[in-house]
Amino acid sequence: MDLRAFISQLEALNELKVVEGADWNLEIGAITELSDERNGPALLFDCIKDYPPGYRVTSNLTATPRRLAAALGFPPDIANIELVRRMRDRFKELRPIPPTYVEHGSILEEVYREEEVNLLNFPFPKWHEYDGGRYPGTADMVIMRDPQDGWVNVGTYRVQLHDRNTLGLYISPGHHGRLIRERYWAEGKSCPVAIVFGAHPLVWIPSYLGIPWGAEEYAFTGGLIGESLPVIRGDYTGLPLPALAEIAIEGDCPPPQVESREEGPFGEAPGYYGSGERREPVVRVKRVMHRHDPIITGAPPMRPPSSGHAHYIMRASNIWHELEGLGIPGIRGVWNMRAGSSRFISVISIEQKYAGHARQVAMAAMSGADGAYLGRFVIVVDDDIDPSNHEDVLWAVATRCDPATAMEIVNGCWSGPLDPTIPPERKARGDLTNSRAVILAVRPYHWRKDFPKVNRASDALRARTMEKWGYLLSF
Repeated sequence: MDLRAFISQLEALNELKVVEGADWNLEIGAITELSDERNGPALLFDCIKDYPPGYRVTSNLTATPRRLAAALGFPPDIANIELVRRMRDRFKELRPIPPTYVEHGSILEEVYREEEVNLLNFPFPKWHEYDGGRYPGTADMVIMRDPQDGWVNVGTYRVQLHDRNTLGLYISPGHHGRLIRERYWAEGKSCPVAIVFGAHPLVWIPSYLGIPWGAEEYAFTGGLIGESLPVIRGDYTGLPLPALAEIAIEGDCPPPQVESREEGPFGEAPGYYGSGERREPVVRVKRVMHRHDPIITGAPPMRPPSSGHAHYIMRASNIWHELEGLGIPGIRGVWNMRAGSSRFISVISIEQKYAGHARQVAMAAMSGADGAYLGRFVIVVDDDIDPSNHEDVLWAVATRCDPATAMEIVNGCWSGPLDPTIPPERKARGDLTNSRAVILAVRPYHWRKDFPKVNRASDALRARTMEKWGYLLSF
């Protein structure tokens, strides 16, 4: 679970490009965006302007299904839905393995305390032109311990650099880290926080998945990789930190009435500056630990379909797992459209088993841990439709969905400040809800057998044709 080993793996797959001499101010972000738009390689920035060689930034590590498959140990050229299916199977079989505390780790190669701390020593990028500052927290792991039950939460939240020893920490309402932080504040206490800014993708990925309240991401990682994750105990917070992480900090997050600062704006995952600028809590940094020549991982939000990561695949796998965990039969595939920012458009393919089956699937999909937050459309299609093929899905919507009878709107759903459609006056009063559209693009169950046949050659005919005539074709 060493980031450097994964980078070497990408190098061997010809999936990595080293970029030297880029400026931390906008250039790293723009190169990341342009490369991702073209399905380019993962990027490793070195010799960054104003910083010594060896202080590096990496981005787009898992931006394509091929690189995500490599991280997960699957064949790099695996088909999209097969990748989701295998990940669903792994979730289904996963047995949590708690982390193991160790005395030493490469994260402790360099340690700075109190007045020695200077976050300006690191080339944290300013990713987008209109960002309010530099954002080290895009592919981060924010670590907190619940003060009542003692379990450890790891989440990916927005972290802004304010000065040499102060970070801004924005967490959207309803997320576990925010709920834990508020428990400390309710007692008039500061919340102990640790943040990791560089880790192997499989250590980071569970921090952005919808894992249930009380379940520990580190144990989930252990189940994902099949062995216990080695962690060291932070000497300031006592929180567990991955022993092989690249860079981490420890500190306190005081109640906002004690200290808060202007945070944002920041270019967000939906492709807008939706949440603007406002006063947010801070982290007072007391410790910095890092490896020699540390590597900062970045996954800046970009205007979809660019994303810098393959969250849409992992979330689809988790939604599939959640649906089957509810005992719903007939799920044949799940996909979150990349153009929908991995959350706004979910597509589920089913083999219809009974009347109401399609509507049940849609309602369940938008209610689970990964489907509930910041969604917009849930589309249910028949099992002859590949949910990862956008043209297939649009054909099903165009020809099997009667808007008067197969669409409905659900109001009052969980959203957040990133949602660009919530009017400013509603955001100001804390009304962070939106509506969801359910689109049932399936053959109507009661007369599905009488639905017109599809005018496409059967799989058997296509196979025979390819065997006989394939030599004449260019594919």
